[in-house]
Amino acid sequence: MGPMSLLARIMRYLRHRPETLLLFCLSLALWSFLFHTDEVKTIMRSSRDAVNMMKGKVAEMMQNELDEELSRIWQHRSKSAAVYSIQGRRDHMEDRFDILTDTLNKSHPTIFGVFDGHGGETAAEYAKSHLPVMLRQQLQRYEKQKENSAVTCQSILKQQILNMDKEILEKLSASYDEAGTTCLVALLSEKELTVANVGDSRAVLCDKDGNAVPLSHDHKPYQLKERKRIKKAGGFISFSGSWRVQGGVLTMSRSLGDYPLKKLNVLIPDPDVLTFDLDKLQPQFMILCIILHIDVSLRRRITK
Repeated sequence: MGPMSLLARIMRYLRHRPETLLLFCLSLALWSFLFHTDEVKTIMRSSRDAVNMMKGKVAEMMQNELDEELSRIWQHRSKSAAVYSIQGRRDHMEDRFDILTDTLNKSHPTIFGVFDGHGGETAAEYAKSHLPVMLRQQLQRYEKQKENSAVTCQSILKQQILNMDKEILEKLSASYDEAGTTCLVALLSEKELTVANVGDSRAVLCDKDGNAVPLSHDHKPYQLKERKRIKKAGGFISFSGSWRVQGGVLTMSRSLGDYPLKKLNVLIPDPDVLTFDLDKLQPQFMILCIILHIDVSLRRRITK
């Protein structure tokens, strides 16, 4: 066997050894470093800049996603109340709330309002912006004249909600805006709590013994009273995942706004108004919410 043949056989043998590949890579790296240092540095610098740029882009995307997520969350804290709201699947936050406290005269009731909008945010926004203020003005007038007045706090609350519905209908129907909203309002004074509800938002109170006390009742189309009223008005209800008015439009039978259904008289804005004696209940806290379901078990978990 000649020297060349032997050398070729050795090369073929070494070619398939991992040690040979590793030695080749190390030699190439050493050669590049010794004879092409500037080029290597340029390549390394370019690679590092590219990585940093990608990191910046990723960080920017993550921050944008975080900002977008936070824009869907509302939080509010004060000495006497806290609010937390997360936007659902809608394009815009359709829920609203308001808290009005008379810091100058603490004998005036604190007004809490929760509005669960649907079909857009217009109705909920209008109710939030106007109803609590109008209500406070009327209650302040009532406080000055209540000894000689035939009206009550409960009647004022009911009438202001009905007036608000008229205003919303007049405003939104002019622009063919079909938005609507629930309306849950609580008036908290030193010894009395008055709650008015339109729709299916809910209120619950935790009394001194830790018991959950419902403060409102839903207005649902499957309820006998509501079903009879809708049928008498010429409307109907149907089941599509849940009972709905007029072939799957709304899962509630009362609301503010919703002018197309108001024209058919199948939807009404009349609130239920309940009053509670705080001396008897001695509440620990109260919750007003717009989540769809607060069953008995959830009420118990809330009070815990």
